[in-house]
Amino acid sequence: MSMESMLGSVPPRNVTASVRPIEVSSSDWMKLLQTVHVPRSNVNSLIMNYLVSEGFKEAAEKFCFESGIQPTVEMVPLDERIRIRNAIQDGSIPEAIDLINSLHPELLDSNKLLCFHLLQQQAIELIRESKVEDALEFAQNNLADKGEENSDFLPEIECTLALLAFNDPENSPYGNLLHSSQRQKVASEVNAAILFMENQETTPKLAGLLKLLLWEQKELEKKKVKFPHMIDLGTGQLEPAV
Repeated sequence: MSMESMLGSVPPRNVTASVRPIEVSSSDWMKLLQTVHVPRSNVNSLIMNYLVSEGFKEAAEKFCFESGIQPTVEMVPLDERIRIRNAIQDGSIPEAIDLINSLHPELLDSNKLLCFHLLQQQAIELIRESKVEDALEFAQNNLADKGEENSDFLPEIECTLALLAFNDPENSPYGNLLHSSQRQKVASEVNAAILFMENQETTPKLAGLLKLLLWEQKELEKKKVKFPHMIDLGTGQLEPAV
């Protein structure tokens, strides 16, 4: 079954008469998806690209052995990115900064936003450890001047220091800064910056495809096409039929 047969003929653009919105049922949508064949080798290449881009060396090596797909870049340089990522995810920001400076000494000088986010994360880690005085001193010595240099940083500085106003900062309106996802966010930003410095892709191809999927759904919405939206990118779940 073709998309044309499902959607029907589309009237010329100069027709002004009202047209009933196009609607594709869940069953027809699934039938259409089943006609699309993606070679397993393409899927494996996407997986390998994701593992290498994100610095999952051990998983990439195991997947290479099981699938026969070879990575497109050398695996040895991954070790430094892995050490940096692990340091950030462990909350050891000074160690991560030292590793970054050893790997690419010019990176933090040229990327002001990345430098700020690492310093902000260091302040967050001090707050996590309830080192209030240390956090205030660190913010005054390292974040205040960043806010003076770039006013765009001020809201993030204010949110970070606002954590100090709560007895239980993790359950405060700014508690998300203390979640593990915040560390992961900074680690991903650092990883992308290092890849850029090394003239490699900064975003996994899989992430690009997911962004394309969301864009295409919005385009269909603009054209008043009714179809089952994908509501969970992680599982591929479509919205239930009405």
